[in-house]
Amino acid sequence: MNAKDKKLVIFEEAMQRIYGPYPIDTPNPGSWQPPITPGAGGHRGRYLWTDAFGVINFITLSSEKREKDEVKLQELYLGLARRLAETVHSVLGRTRDGTSRLPGATDEEPLKGGLRIGKLDADGPDGDGQYHHYLTLWMFALNRLSLATGEPRWNDLAVQLAKAIHPHFMTKKGGQESMVWKVSMDMHHALVGSKGHLDDIDGFVIYQLLQDTADLLNQNNATTNGTSPTPSLNTEIEHYRRIMDSHPKSLSGDPLDLGMSLWISHFNRDAEWSRELAREGLIIAGGRFLPAAQSPVTASRRPYRLAFREFGGCLGIKCYVEDPKQPLHVGTETVLDAWQGKLLDTADEDLRPINLAMYAAALIPGGELHIGSS
Repeated sequence: MNAKDKKLVIFEEAMQRIYGPYPIDTPNPGSWQPPITPGAGGHRGRYLWTDAFGVINFITLSSEKREKDEVKLQELYLGLARRLAETVHSVLGRTRDGTSRLPGATDEEPLKGGLRIGKLDADGPDGDGQYHHYLTLWMFALNRLSLATGEPRWNDLAVQLAKAIHPHFMTKKGGQESMVWKVSMDMHHALVGSKGHLDDIDGFVIYQLLQDTADLLNQNNATTNGTSPTPSLNTEIEHYRRIMDSHPKSLSGDPLDLGMSLWISHFNRDAEWSRELAREGLIIAGGRFLPAAQSPVTASRRPYRLAFREFGGCLGIKCYVEDPKQPLHVGTETVLDAWQGKLLDTADEDLRPINLAMYAAALIPGGELHIGSS
């Protein structure tokens, strides 16, 4: 078995540990129900961040099967991605008791009330609510699903979510436009009054991706079928741009933070903000992931680290540093190898789903579809 095939086996094993058993020998995954226990590790089995990577990882599996001309399996994995997305909307798009949609949502517009995080606790410092960076990641997952399937409805849902949540995260402090990174489940008030490091950049990039995809996928639909075009996100995009221009860009030393900064930067490498952010991210990454700085990944220190945060760093580096022979790229493989074989056995049970989802994503980064791919 070559190295790529071995990675694919490990990737599939990780996904089965989160979402299994899921069918791999039937052309119709429509009856599959993502597991509630343990599921993705969140409330009623759903956790928005983990499931966003779950959708992307199923799309990656579909892409890998397309390369092998395994058409039936390609379609099966896309079907699993659809079912997972539908389940997230039906659980996290509703109140915690499941009896009603979140305020503002309707049957016709199910994401107009946003999506809950899926925290196990309803209240408290780590209680349920809505995170801006989780929501933009979910929008990205829906966007990739739309591109992978050629179905505009997924991107339309992402746009619906984008327009619905945007005003609830926006603030003005001392006359300066800013934003917050966590709001209540009903989006009526802020739970954390500060802006995340990347929230404005995430919004700017992801909303532009949604807009570009809508322009592409829906232009013929609106003309030939007489349907209404997808609402524009240009106002929101410009809002994010203004916040980006007025706030300094800074990163913590956290590996997930640097990883997501490199991930978001790789969508627009030539922009000034992207070069600036990536420059800082690569410097921080060099201190943690270069082979000469590998002491943080030794086995003796593994119990004191959060695996998913390191996998986020690996993912971002791999997306930005594409050459597998580059030292930073090599360093990520060392980190992943250090966890292989230990992750399934020793990972904290509550964190296991998010660890496994991000491990798989870092092992074989997906979602790299270009506008127009299907």
